[in-house]
Amino acid sequence: MSYQAINFKDKFAKFDNHWSPRVIAQMNDYQFKLVKVQGEFVWHHHPDTDEVFIVISGVLDIEFEDGKVTLQAGEMFVVPKGVKHKPVAQEECQILLVEPEGVVNTGDTQSTLTAQNDVWI
Repeated sequence: MSYQAINFKDKFAKFDNHWSPRVIAQMNDYQFKLVKVQGEFVWHHHPDTDEVFIVISGVLDIEFEDGKVTLQAGEMFVVPKGVKHKPVAQEECQILLVEPEGVVNTGDTQSTLTAQNDVWI
């Protein structure tokens, strides 16, 4: 077995697309995904799972129907399953997502921002 740390900076350097999560590791049924975001995403929800956003760099707003939360680098927020939300980043933001394997980035919503799933880097 090879014992090597996963370096976020190195992994982020391997892709440029916004809103296209890339899998960097898996633990049991959960995947760790890096994603670069900028601009507005689509309103969506995940009916079967919570979704955690961990901001590595930048600032991320997560809008809800009744408010929003703003996350700075080093902060995280868990969106409960079934809660409609829309991530927004004025400038590029780098995020770590932790989700069950097979979760689609746009949840219940089909969009031009729906990314190919399970892409590893």
